[in-house]
Amino acid sequence: MSVLKVVEIMGNSKVSFEDAVQNVVNNTSKTVKNIKSVYVQDMQVTVKNNQISEYRVNTKVTFGVMDD
Repeated sequence: MSVLKVVEIMGNSKVSFEDAVQNVVNNTSKTVKNIKSVYVQDMQVTVKNNQISEYRVNTKVTFGVMDD
């Protein structure tokens, strides 16, 4: 039997949404092991001078707590 836990993590990037999600994985994996999946719940951008200045994602990261 597997036991999974879900935490909500927000990430950002000046490059792209994909990079923002990768930043979530990179930073979360520093303290959380056994990441199974990342669900992108919401995406948004900030705009300055009619240009996208930052990509933001609200994610749910699922990781294994115990595996048999």
